[in-house]
Amino acid sequence: MAEIAGDETPPLPSSSGAEESSLLSSPPSPTAISGGGGRPRPRTRKPGTKRLVLTASVLLSFLVGSVPIQSGGGCTSSTAAASPWRCGLLTAADSVRDDEVFDELLHSALGGRDGDGMKVYTIVIAEDDDGKGTRVVIGKHRHAWVVGKVDEAEALSLIGNVFIKYFMNGGIEEGETGIGKGEFMPVGSDGNVVLSFSLLNADPNDWVYDWEFKNIGERILTPVVEALRPVADINIESQVLYHTPKSSYSYSDDKLGGNVLSMGDIPFFVNSNEWHLDTSISATGRSKVLQFVVYIPSARECPLYLQLPDGELSKTNAFISPMWGGVVIWNPPGCSVGSKKAHGTRRQMSSQELMETLEIFIGQLRQLFGLKPNYHAQGMDVATKFLVSEKGFAQWELDLLYRHHACSNLLSCVATLESLSSLVQSLPRMIVMDEIGRQVELSLEAASLAQRNATLGIVSATRARALAEDAFFHPSIMSISYASVEHYFAIYMPFFAPVCLHVLLAAIKELKRYKVERAKYSAFLLASQSRATTSS
Repeated sequence: MAEIAGDETPPLPSSSGAEESSLLSSPPSPTAISGGGGRPRPRTRKPGTKRLVLTASVLLSFLVGSVPIQSGGGCTSSTAAASPWRCGLLTAADSVRDDEVFDELLHSALGGRDGDGMKVYTIVIAEDDDGKGTRVVIGKHRHAWVVGKVDEAEALSLIGNVFIKYFMNGGIEEGETGIGKGEFMPVGSDGNVVLSFSLLNADPNDWVYDWEFKNIGERILTPVVEALRPVADINIESQVLYHTPKSSYSYSDDKLGGNVLSMGDIPFFVNSNEWHLDTSISATGRSKVLQFVVYIPSARECPLYLQLPDGELSKTNAFISPMWGGVVIWNPPGCSVGSKKAHGTRRQMSSQELMETLEIFIGQLRQLFGLKPNYHAQGMDVATKFLVSEKGFAQWELDLLYRHHACSNLLSCVATLESLSSLVQSLPRMIVMDEIGRQVELSLEAASLAQRNATLGIVSATRARALAEDAFFHPSIMSISYASVEHYFAIYMPFFAPVCLHVLLAAIKELKRYKVERAKYSAFLLASQSRATTSS
């Protein structure tokens, strides 16, 4: 179980559609940012380093591009190489504007509108003495920028930290759990995920709450679903349940003004006997279901607070369970110690309350997929700011998820095919059907394509894993792998035991008869020999 703090949730996504991303690796191309207008100062360094721009492909091969510099007399550049960044499109003065505005300007200047610039990671260093010191801003797309006076050594250090710590590792430090640290994303082997949202009324005799999830929730979550579509095919469903008490205990705390649930009681919070959550009709095959629960306590235990190990109360009043989902404890308005029962009065969560709850769920979804709910400037010597995307996931975070998901699927494909090979070799009597061999062949082809083509890597890796598991769980293999010698003995013994018994009894009877007849024959021979001797 893990807890998510209140200030660690991203803002709600807008209703606009999410932009599809591509993992196509492209060679680094020179880009540039122009300086501010006015008379240029004398150069104290090599030409082309006044405004430093570093770009990298998805594979993060670095290149310092040629930099056109705009001065009073026009643009100058240290090389004759063509730059896709038109001189004068952005100036250093733009970098001190609102970060959200500059982020979109930079995205447009890098060709993001046409999709070309979306394939390259870019870090822009603009020297501007605004009196605020040096700061780093990591945007919502595939770029970041540094504002302030820095020398080349410091610039390269900041660039390396941004690329390695965030663009490659997602801000996960050593010793932390998360993406790429042994954690698996909650995605079914068939690539399907069901997000099941449940509103639980612990005691409907006190109050009954409903929500407009169909109109508000699905609209807010649609951009998130579209952003994660390359990783998983996500379906959303919701339900309202009644008579759903928790199975853990809470205690009253007068100082905190309510009932408190400690972190040690969280593993026992979910009441599997009373919470009938597994009612999904969308979860077919090997799909994964993630449960997101809004728990409304009864009047007797309201308000109910979640207490952190340090004694402080959780800001979100929520926690997650890896590979299962998340829970938000929602105290209704007017809920206080000793509040009177409303005798089953039907109420509805307001739009604002539902949106705030969905903010927490989006933060929990980020954690379940291995990302951090928020970022801190670990190892950064300057102030660092992270812009949050309206989709809940920045573009560079989605790239991180795509790469990790493709690698996980390929590793799972290899492990499944190795298990299938070991199974076939351990059962010599097994007859491998042509269909199984074809599935293995297609799985290997998809895995090979995923390794060669980064754009198709996600889809191909998912297909390779699905085909490998289809071959391993083929009905003909399951019937043989689970049928041991004892199993066959138990099946056929009721048929052969009565027959064998009668055959055995008949054989014994025939053996006795044979011995008797043999004794009679022997006696007859002796008598015949005696008569013959007497006659002679």
